[in-house]
Amino acid sequence: MRFAIMALALCVAGPAVAAEPLQGDFLLKEFRFHTGETLDLNQHYTTLGDSKNPAVLVLHGTNGTGPGLLNASFGGQLFGAGQPLDAAKYYIILPDTIGTGKSSKPSDSLRMKFPRYNYADMVAAQHRLLLEHLHVRHLRLVTGNSMGGMLTWTWAEQYPDFMDGVVPLASLPSPMAARNWMLRKMVIETIKADPAWNGGNYTQEPSSVKYASSFFGIATSGGTLGWQARAGSHAEADKIVEGMLAAAINGDANDIIYQFDAARDYDPAPKLEAIQASVLAINSADDERNPVETNILQDSMRRLKNGQYYLIPASAQTRGHGTTGNAALWKMQLATWLRKLSLR
Repeated sequence: MRFAIMALALCVAGPAVAAEPLQGDFLLKEFRFHTGETLDLNQHYTTLGDSKNPAVLVLHGTNGTGPGLLNASFGGQLFGAGQPLDAAKYYIILPDTIGTGKSSKPSDSLRMKFPRYNYADMVAAQHRLLLEHLHVRHLRLVTGNSMGGMLTWTWAEQYPDFMDGVVPLASLPSPMAARNWMLRKMVIETIKADPAWNGGNYTQEPSSVKYASSFFGIATSGGTLGWQARAGSHAEADKIVEGMLAAAINGDANDIIYQFDAARDYDPAPKLEAIQASVLAINSADDERNPVETNILQDSMRRLKNGQYYLIPASAQTRGHGTTGNAALWKMQLATWLRKLSLR
């Protein structure tokens, strides 16, 4: 989620990429969710570059948007002239996932009657966007950060022949469980327990959204060394918390519930051997949601036909789960891997 903590962590400011972004919408008539429900679904998207170039799908994190990835720390490090995913050489596609941005979401009108979507639904909608609207039948690369990383793993399994390579960031190919799911569940239940939520029929945003979001952000992003460097005194820590609580509520309560809940059945582990694309998985050693101590990422690589990983070392400059939002910390590894991918 784009909490105040993430703004502190990513330091996004100023124009990000030189290429002019174009935005559009695609209406998926009677889109069928995995639940069997159907809905006329709007899939919003942003593109950079010429559609004749090799296509790259870039996927945002929870409560993010496609244009949000054009910030200085991420898109500004990747999509500019001479950078690894130079928009003069690639056709960059950045969709808003179901439930976020300008794509269809509960807050549009249906509230808690909106279909209970999951990551497979998000990927299915993106696949239709590519095929039916943008006329892209093959991707050079799929990449994404946090939820976008989990969607990247899902893409690699759901459509294994559709791309040459995948670069999942800040994610694991394993069940949504342990601290990651427990704290997501706490965010959902905290909002629902607030009388102001009123079963999703509120007239103004429940204050519980701000408190749940701040707890989640501090607990699952920022990095131990990073927080010590930035909040090493009582006064510094208080100032950061007070800033979070003084900020306006970012997001809609029902949308947030759906966004967190969408991860409930995420689990690429059983089908890792089905992945055909080359894989470069990038995580940070201080990622609170995907702890390196579990060895899940390392063990998973051995099950892939062509997989490798890079762990960004923890330091006072890294931001835990937010680290991969700063592409300067890993774009050299991406560039090297892309050169090898081009030789295939």
